[in-house]
Amino acid sequence: MFDLQGYGHLLLDGAKLTLAVGVGAMVIAILIGLGASLCKLSGIAVLTGAAGVYTTVIRGIPELVLILLVYYGAPTLIQDVLKLMGMEVYVGVNPFIAGTLTIGFIYGAFATEVFRGAFLSVPKGQIEAARAYGMGGVLTFRRVILPQMWRFAIPGLGNVWMVLIKATALISVIQLPELMRNADIAARSTRKPFTCYFVASLIYLSITVLSLGFQQWAEKRAARGVRRA
Repeated sequence: MFDLQGYGHLLLDGAKLTLAVGVGAMVIAILIGLGASLCKLSGIAVLTGAAGVYTTVIRGIPELVLILLVYYGAPTLIQDVLKLMGMEVYVGVNPFIAGTLTIGFIYGAFATEVFRGAFLSVPKGQIEAARAYGMGGVLTFRRVILPQMWRFAIPGLGNVWMVLIKATALISVIQLPELMRNADIAARSTRKPFTCYFVASLIYLSITVLSLGFQQWAEKRAARGVRRA
């Protein structure tokens, strides 16, 4: 079953690309989430408002719409603008870059709320103690808030990763040969759609199971030295 009439390697190659997109998008989501959450908690009206608009708009638009907008809509818009300026230029977008950046940007909005909740969960007494010892704002953030924040953020980030890795299937619409795209090619070529899609689902499930194991390990590591009631 897993050979799929010689197309089994195609699904494995697609799985590798799916993981590459997922990891790249998750890194982008974490960086955006950290920055946007700090903006929300900054108390500066402009930054708080901008971060609020970002999380509201991005979470309110379907992922597929944003992927199509970035890959097909944005290049066309740029070409039309350049054409009005008298320049005939073809604008192409790499599907891997477009898919990774778009998914990372989308799930950065979800990571923002995860980090915001994690920052607020750090006991205020820890921050007050750091200030009493003479630590400045940056040093307090680096040595006290950030290390403890991860303990509260990891479960939420794990959920973001689970949803994100499944969302990579949507970028098959922009012809990137990830797992779902290659499963579709194999299904059409072998005329065994159930088998091909079933194998693809097992691969997604395997990624999820391994991710859960890693998440549990990360949670235990982050909770070292924490006394449990």
